[in-house]
Amino acid sequence: MPTFTPHAGVVLVVDDAVETLGFLCDALSQQDYTVLVARNAAEALERLEIATPDAVLLDCVMPGESGFSLCRKIKAHPAWAHVPVIFMTGLSETDHIVEGFACGGVDYVVKPLKLPEVLARLARHMHNAHVGRMAQAAVDVAGMGVVVLDRQGRLAWRSPQAALWLEQAFGASAAAATAWLQSAWETAAQHPLGSGSLLAQSVGEVGIGERMLVLRLGHEGLRASTQRLQDAALTPRETEVLGWLAKGKTNRDIAQILGMSPRTVNKHLEHVFEKLGVETRAAAAAIVSGSLAA
Repeated sequence: MPTFTPHAGVVLVVDDAVETLGFLCDALSQQDYTVLVARNAAEALERLEIATPDAVLLDCVMPGESGFSLCRKIKAHPAWAHVPVIFMTGLSETDHIVEGFACGGVDYVVKPLKLPEVLARLARHMHNAHVGRMAQAAVDVAGMGVVVLDRQGRLAWRSPQAALWLEQAFGASAAAATAWLQSAWETAAQHPLGSGSLLAQSVGEVGIGERMLVLRLGHEGLRASTQRLQDAALTPRETEVLGWLAKGKTNRDIAQILGMSPRTVNKHLEHVFEKLGVETRAAAAAIVSGSLAA
């Protein structure tokens, strides 16, 4: 049995075997998950365009495009990259297992499926991904972005806000962005961006040879907006909802992403607007982006 109770969420199950889909749909529904189903990679991509799930249970071998190929597409898409992918496979050879992890999978379960094991692994990975998204959203909503450089100075990870600023500052030149970040390894660096500048500062090592840098915009509007967010004292859940609102998501989108009802999203936003002292979604998003008009 699972070692903890999974929170309600959205799970996309991709498998060409009807019996497997039925078996998993029944089991997941009993655990209060909302289940999306697809019989091949093309259908899975269609489902992903409609709603971003909290996790994907993915068959390795299907007619047409393989699960490995589909996983690479999921991980290459900015809106889906955070979603944990768990492979379901009858392929237990080492090469297949290695390929599953190499293309972005976080885990795999071997067929025939053992339901308690599937539920336990699914719940754990969904929980880890949820905590990671909350931390990521909190950083971005606070008016900062975060990047991590590995021991070779390569860009290992970046938050969505950091990715946006780097793209605005350096365009498609990943090499130029990386070189600039490397220059901030020891001493803070800045680069022109719009009417202000993009600032990068190292906050120390986060692993063996890995360095974290914080990015922020160097203008008064950002500082004022950041202070306003800090004074609002939003809860972690309110911060997460506001983060998705700032990314242009509708209430229904946010509800699907976070695994809650649209009514609950509305209630969270009412509290957010009250704490920020605003009346509209645009005003709240503007505070997040640091461009609130006077």
